[in-house]
Amino acid sequence: MDIFIPRDLTREAARQLLTEHAEYGQWELARVRVYPDGSRHVRLRRKVIRVRSTL
Repeated sequence: MDIFIPRDLTREAARQLLTEHAEYGQWELARVRVYPDGSRHVRLRRKVIRVRSTL
């Protein structure tokens, strides 16, 4: 999942946006690219949840 964060969005608002995606969508941060104008391109990937056998 790719998210484009404009330069006028505060750091706190960007953090909150990414935290919500991580908590509710089971995503984790894969890559952040910061452009010279201050905008950010964030790539998220699905979090891998390993299940242990209970047998």
